Amino acid sequence: MNVRILSSIHDISATDWNDLELHTQPFLQHEFLAALEDTGCAATATGWTPRHMVLLDSNNRLCAALPLYLKTHSMGEFVFDFNWAESHDRAFAATHASYYPKLVAAVPFTPATGPRLLLAKDSDKPALRGALIQGLQDFTEDLKISSAHVLFPDQDDYLALAEQSWLTRTSCQFHWFNRGYQNMEDFLSRFRADKRKKARRERRRVLEEYGIRFQTLSGAELSPAQWQTVFSFSQSTFHQHGNEHYLTADFFQRVSRALPDQVMVKLAEHQGKPVASAIFFSSQDTLFGRYWGAKDNYDSLHFETCYYQGIEYCIQRGFRLFEPGTQGEHKIARGFEPTLAHSAHFIREPRFQQALADHLRWERNAIDDYATQLRLHVPFHRTEQDVSRI
Repeated sequence: MNVRILSSIHDISATDWNDLELHTQPFLQHEFLAALEDTGCAATATGWTPRHMVLLDSNNRLCAALPLYLKTHSMGEFVFDFNWAESHDRAFAATHASYYPKLVAAVPFTPATGPRLLLAKDSDKPALRGALIQGLQDFTEDLKISSAHVLFPDQDDYLALAEQSWLTRTSCQFHWFNRGYQNMEDFLSRFRADKRKKARRERRRVLEEYGIRFQTLSGAELSPAQWQTVFSFSQSTFHQHGNEHYLTADFFQRVSRALPDQVMVKLAEHQGKPVASAIFFSSQDTLFGRYWGAKDNYDSLHFETCYYQGIEYCIQRGFRLFEPGTQGEHKIARGFEPTLAHSAHFIREPRFQQALADHLRWERNAIDDYATQLRLHVPFHRTEQDVSRI
């Protein structure tokens, strides 16, 4: 195998890249990654220098790939290692060794589990996974940098990385699982009485008392003016927390043109005027919630726009899973369940690797306990709970 490092996703054809096994995830599509680069969202200026890794056979055909970036910070990753960076730089202050830059195999700003070691169809998958992992380790050594990180890999990739003695880390997200619900009332009927009453009250407040109506718009249906409105709502959410948006209106317009059937917006209107929105992406069977924002403060509007509308959309289309994003224990009361997500980490310095390994063993036990305790608070009747998901 010939390992090549690309300075842009445009250095490989969209046809070749998309022909790898991407599991229909929009975030792994060549078009999505290209939109991030072309709009400057994932670029050297923002601390995301593309360094995509590809494996080519003797006939120069693409066999495997890894979406890869050289990072100068840890923002936009959603696997938080800021404390690792501080500890590393204190421990090696005498040698001036820095934690940054580091290599990150991930989709920028996207905490969604999926394949990271992208493989050709009908290939020797264990061999290709091993070759990609070895190539990533070698690249880390060649650059003489602190570490490489694979974020939110699927189960097969996670196990392959663990077998190569990468450090493994666990976090907790909140996902919704479709158990064959016929409609929204069928879903809510599975709640315990007090939880069901609260959910119905939240929905009634938004849909009946405020009289807010929702449009469901695909990427193909959204006009540039609507995207500007939707983006302004999302941007206001970032500003409320003292941050700038990771993405741009231009990015959303580009990706919606490139992947029109995998982009969806819920647009909330009051008396015919837009007041809030939520941006979603989808695969064949999964909905991914991303960014939301509102012009005015309506009680429970966030829950309706981001969660109940998304759940109803999944039921109508028979989607099996809804990933609304990271964190947020308030999602549990709306029918989301604690679900473990993973990452894997290659640390060059043996002493630092051992220190992190000790920490991660403690952290894993804490996360397991956290998820187990949260499961006691899901709103379903006890017979509806599926403890195997933890």
